[in-house]
Amino acid sequence: MLKQLHDFIKPFQRHEKDNGSPEVQISSLTFEITSLQKHLKEHPQDVDAKRSLLKKVARRRKYLKYLKQNELDRFTLVSKKLKLKV
Repeated sequence: MLKQLHDFIKPFQRHEKDNGSPEVQISSLTFEITSLQKHLKEHPQDVDAKRSLLKKVARRRKYLKYLKQNELDRFTLVSKKLKLKV
């Protein structure tokens, strides 16, 4: 799973060791959100997973809002690559 996450994040990194830029954070959260959604389809009663999914969605929304306000071109690039509804 770590390799899959690294492959998912790689196109958004500004340099090789970039882990903190908003684009990387958004892509990382998107990967985690999709894996949690798959988990919840199999285990709909998992309340802890639902809660963590909602937290991750809220955190991703904050990063997207920051990018939209400060760097609109990177916001559109990230949202198109990740196919996010904004």
